[in-house]
Amino acid sequence: MDLFPRAFLLVFCQLAVGGMFGLAIPSFHDIERGYYKSSAVVYVAIAALALAGRVGLWWSSAGADDGWRLAEIGVWAIFVGCATGYLASLWSERVVLRARLFTATWVSGCIALVGLAEGYRNAPLLSLETFIFPFSFVLSAIVLGAAATGMLLGHWYLIDHDLSLEPLQRTLALYRGSLAVQVALFVVATLLLGLAGAPPSRAAVQLLLSDHTSLFAARVAVSPLGAGLLGWMIRRTLDIPQTMAATGLFYIAVLAVLVGEMLGRFLLFRTGLPL
Repeated sequence: MDLFPRAFLLVFCQLAVGGMFGLAIPSFHDIERGYYKSSAVVYVAIAALALAGRVGLWWSSAGADDGWRLAEIGVWAIFVGCATGYLASLWSERVVLRARLFTATWVSGCIALVGLAEGYRNAPLLSLETFIFPFSFVLSAIVLGAAATGMLLGHWYLIDHDLSLEPLQRTLALYRGSLAVQVALFVVATLLLGLAGAPPSRAAVQLLLSDHTSLFAARVAVSPLGAGLLGWMIRRTLDIPQTMAATGLFYIAVLAVLVGEMLGRFLLFRTGLPL
């Protein structure tokens, strides 16, 4: 039974995809290439470790869904390959190739997350779950990526003292906006799946509200609500402006979002709901 470790690894898959997407928020020509090199190394390493973990889980547990599991691993391997190629292209001047590799990276990453979401959907293809599960998985990736990218970008202001605040402000806007959407998703998904979802989803919502209320409350309190409060504090700090303090707050935001998403993946394991 590898459902729990798969749910745990999902957080790191989402962090890698969201982090690579977050690199697109600041304009490439506004920041020195060293920022993209150092950040991409982090995300590629996380993606490679997640791939190794998924291969290890598949190797140690055989089952009837081996074909689907291999397909998931294959798509994830494509993402890792594209991300690695993009990282290597940062040391060259082949601009068109770099742009295509970057686009292929986050597109293949989103496809991989959709494939992972399909592995948890316990409903017919023509159902609410077919849309809610992938959207939730990709949204969590964006939240994680925005928080991590904000932290990494904040460090770059210690190197480039003349860098405009706009890149950090745009990353913060993505972070706050994705958290707001996540709040709405939790409300809408719980209501829709509880009222009009497939029978397993309706049963899962009842289980959530009867046996896992405290866990769900903790998940929401840490992130998106707690993480959202940190976003407001970062916004106020940048109004001063004080980038070092904002970077420190982004550190805490990364921890809050990580803990919140891990609680969400534990809820996924216990109830089958993408919260």
